[in-house]
Amino acid sequence: MSMLLTTPRSASIHLHNWCSIISRPSFSIQPISRFSPHPKPQSLLKNILNSRRFSTRAFDVEKNEVLSDKDEKNEVATELGDSNDNGSIGGYNDDKYPSGEFVFREYDLWESFTVKLKMLFAFPWERVKKGSVLTMKIRGEISDQLKSRFSSGLSLPQICENFIKAAYDPRIAGIYLHIEPLSCGWGKVEEIRRHILDFKKSGKFVVGYVPACGEKEYYIGCACEELYAPPSAYFQLYGLTVSASFLGGVLEKVGVEPQIQRIGKYKSAGDQLARKNISDENREMLTALLDNIYGNWLDKISLAKGKKQEDIENFVNEGVYEVERLKEDCWITDIKYDDEVISLLKERLGLPSIKTLPTVDYRKYSRVRKWTLGLTGYKDKIAIIRASGSITRTRGPLSVSSSGIIAEKFIEKIRSVKESKIYKAVVIRIDSPGGDALASDLMWREIKLLAASKPVIASMADVAASGGYYMAMAAQAIVAENLTLTGSIGVVTGKFNLEKLYEKIGFNKEIISRGRYAELTAAEQRPFRADEAELFAKSTENAYKKFRDKAAFSRSMAVDSMEEVAQGRVWTGSDAASRGLVDAIGGISRAVAIAKQKANIPLDKQVTLVEMSRPSSSLPEVLSGLGNSIVEADNAIKELLQDMASSTGIQARMDGIVFEKLEEASYANVVFKLIKDYLRSI
Repeated sequence: MSMLLTTPRSASIHLHNWCSIISRPSFSIQPISRFSPHPKPQSLLKNILNSRRFSTRAFDVEKNEVLSDKDEKNEVATELGDSNDNGSIGGYNDDKYPSGEFVFREYDLWESFTVKLKMLFAFPWERVKKGSVLTMKIRGEISDQLKSRFSSGLSLPQICENFIKAAYDPRIAGIYLHIEPLSCGWGKVEEIRRHILDFKKSGKFVVGYVPACGEKEYYIGCACEELYAPPSAYFQLYGLTVSASFLGGVLEKVGVEPQIQRIGKYKSAGDQLARKNISDENREMLTALLDNIYGNWLDKISLAKGKKQEDIENFVNEGVYEVERLKEDCWITDIKYDDEVISLLKERLGLPSIKTLPTVDYRKYSRVRKWTLGLTGYKDKIAIIRASGSITRTRGPLSVSSSGIIAEKFIEKIRSVKESKIYKAVVIRIDSPGGDALASDLMWREIKLLAASKPVIASMADVAASGGYYMAMAAQAIVAENLTLTGSIGVVTGKFNLEKLYEKIGFNKEIISRGRYAELTAAEQRPFRADEAELFAKSTENAYKKFRDKAAFSRSMAVDSMEEVAQGRVWTGSDAASRGLVDAIGGISRAVAIAKQKANIPLDKQVTLVEMSRPSSSLPEVLSGLGNSIVEADNAIKELLQDMASSTGIQARMDGIVFEKLEEASYANVVFKLIKDYLRSI
């Protein structure tokens, strides 16, 4: 398997959410798009001259090794052993697995007494005044990892846990959500929306407030019991777009020729560098993704508002931006400022207008333990292992605690869970566009061995593609959100021929080598020789077949069937399910329910979920939490350098796709973060 790419997140400019889902090309140089959406020519030249190239060892094939399809399939079958019995051949049966739907259960007298008793012994920071309103500001980036006390930013697991705790906490009267522009994917948006609907089953109120609102923000807001906006609110419900950018013309002008070997007709990362316009296959894929996401949005909004889809679409096509019109057509409950909404909440709680509304914010409430509310301590335990970010094999000297998935650390967690007898099952939560192919394979192997000893379920967040999907396919069942981006089983690799560029600038490079193919990727001053191009093509083909065949055996599919859905194509979760790449649609709660089913735990029996990826507070995080933006900038530089240092070798990353107002990338552009922090400090 060669490589499938990821993208950094672009900056949000005013209300336009730019998102690169997967933009880093699969070449050994650092792509210009990592630094700026619109690179300067001198930056382009500098990056080309500072390029690194893959070693020929990266392809894991000897120069005379030519395996037949039959030999390769037998080799993969031997390596895999028995394939997963997931029944995914030929279709998708949603009824095969439990739904994992949240069921609110009233505490009996004894349970209520126990909870009140525990509250007496709770830590001081867990004290919450009775009748309080939980306030949460849902905005910006949302991580799928747990956050330490001093970490900045929001954590999806903690947001969801707060909803569940608040539903059962007798001190919480309701929730007041501030929803502002989001920089996360649709998978996380779906999870938050689901927890709002679940919370409403407790009978408590949930009120939303949207000062700036696009499609994602409204998708969450319309699930609230009431939704308010100030008179000057920014509403941009204009629809969704998708775009693809190309550097082919730029590289041609500076004398750079990308020599690309691509396997998989939908693998578009090479197109970004070699082409000047979009290919028919890429257009087909992006159109399908856009139709799926937009169709899902129309469907959910129409159900929430009790209107026909055509009426919703017609409203969007009118380009309505006046808040008065939104109230008129019942898109929002009323037009009110924040203080007026707070006054309404006081009236709802029967408080005099002169009194202050008792509230508890997201950060403080996240420190309230589930134990205090009687939501843990159950005998049966299920381990939750989170894998979020880009994949690397080892932790480098510049790594920070949150720098993606470190394979060696992940494998340690897998082995500790495997050796422990206290865990009945495991849920692996994946939010990754991939990364190092070798690391992905090593983790796949460990997950496969773990799945032989106890049930393992994969749960996908915003994206689990390429290396992320590679990990997931070792599980006994895969659960994805409707709009999770997944699949991307394909390879692309290559090198830059800088011959013309070197001529223009008067630069010369000569190589003395031993070995027929020693200069395969080292000689960027000339194009491939015919025999080098042939070896390059064969090695890439071999890498693709290994990836494809391993996916086929893991999913209990015929290789020919897998070939139809592979070829580098990115699917949404719902489309992936209908094609056998995913087993069930839902969030982490459904994954837990399936884990209980496979572990022979009664579905109505409560279990304790044990997070294996508990965060630790490093000194930079503590300082960052205290408002030190210099440390944040230092962290950003370290993340960038570490990412650059680990980019050599074969990669398994998702293709380059840029969604505008469609999908925010899961991984921040650290240079933009650095600039932002600098501007904040002056």
